[in-house]
Amino acid sequence: MNKLHQVQGVRFKEGRMFLAVDGREVVCPLAEISPRLLNASAEARENFRISPSGYGIHWPDCDEDLSIDALLGVRHDAPMIAAEEPGEYKISNNP
Repeated sequence: MNKLHQVQGVRFKEGRMFLAVDGREVVCPLAEISPRLLNASAEARENFRISPSGYGIHWPDCDEDLSIDALLGVRHDAPMIAAEEPGEYKISNNP
């Protein structure tokens, strides 16, 4: 399986999450990315699972999921496909 991202580590300190991913470290203020993690206990924050594809991180005790792309500021545009009428387009949910 090809991984979208290589997550090397996740740690928390002083209201911030430090994410080591793809050979760099990204610092994310918890107040901006997840009120659930901000208000969670240290034990709940430390109980996380990284998706096998490297797409996201899940905290079962907090019922929280974060996308690695979103944390990195990566944006994906939805592909456009032609509609039935010339000059009209619709967004495809299937790339």
